[in-house]
Amino acid sequence: MDGCCFVDVGTVRAESLTDPELVEPGDAIVKVEMAGLCGSDLHPFFGRETGLDPGTVMGHEFVGRVVSTGDAVSAVQVGDRVCCPFSTNCGDCFYCLNGLTSRCSTGQLFGWREDGVGLHGGQAQWIRVPHANGSLLPVPDSLSNETALLLGDNLSTGFYSADLAEVQNGGVYLVVGCGTVGLLAIVAALFKGAKKVFCYDPDASRRELAEAVGGTPVLSEQAAVSEVKQATGGRGADGVMELVGLLPAQQLAWRAVRPGGILSSIGCHCKPEFGFSQADAYDKNLTYRTGRCPARHYMRELNPVIDRIPFDLDSLITHRFEIRESTCAYEVFSRRQDGCIKAAFCF
Repeated sequence: MDGCCFVDVGTVRAESLTDPELVEPGDAIVKVEMAGLCGSDLHPFFGRETGLDPGTVMGHEFVGRVVSTGDAVSAVQVGDRVCCPFSTNCGDCFYCLNGLTSRCSTGQLFGWREDGVGLHGGQAQWIRVPHANGSLLPVPDSLSNETALLLGDNLSTGFYSADLAEVQNGGVYLVVGCGTVGLLAIVAALFKGAKKVFCYDPDASRRELAEAVGGTPVLSEQAAVSEVKQATGGRGADGVMELVGLLPAQQLAWRAVRPGGILSSIGCHCKPEFGFSQADAYDKNLTYRTGRCPARHYMRELNPVIDRIPFDLDSLITHRFEIRESTCAYEVFSRRQDGCIKAAFCF
């Protein structure tokens, strides 16, 4: 098969690979129809995260059809169309049973192999899925590949961010970072009844997209703080959803949130520094929440309500590539070229 493989910092390429095989009785093999490129893929690509083995198939977002299953697989059958979260989930451990599927006791991230241990990702023609019973979610043919792909990561993470921020009817919120997850966090907050969702991104085209999905864009970090305070009688945002993973974004979130408010930090922070001190948090009675989205739990919760979300989710997939165009795909996506919001490989 062909797959998009990590070579070195700043370099990926399409390579010919051995087809995956069933290893454990709970495994399934999925023929990939669409695989997404995610902002998390850019952490090793830019060298912000280190340790990824060269030759690892990239990516953790995919939708496709089951082509074979191990003897212990009963939740899906050959021929089922499925999507998957970005990590495997056994479905039976303490964390899975309590909705924190991202911390499954035996779960693994797709697209991360270090010192020969781990799983290849979904940016390939086929993928092996351990814990298929707990990981794979059957999806109807009426659900587009694009929406099914978002369900497995970006859409679930957007709603998770809004839940961590405890979005309430009539509340005023700020979203920092208007990539795909940020846009979907805006959608989620409005879906949950927010009165107003301010949003900031230094990229003007992303601010325009944020406005298109119902957000209220602000032009600068200073404006983000001042306009939020103006709209709340000087208090600040009831909650801030930070979806960048860089110190300036975290610092802006702290400045904009009101005393007693909630900072929902979903951006993956790879550096040891923190954007504010313990004393800063104490002085604001701040609630700080963070962590990896339990996507499999959210996939089950969101699947029945997708049709009620008043936004064309498919429109977020702006660029589609063949796997042989791997190098070009990462260049376009990582540099936000040609108005790219989210890119995907199609098979």
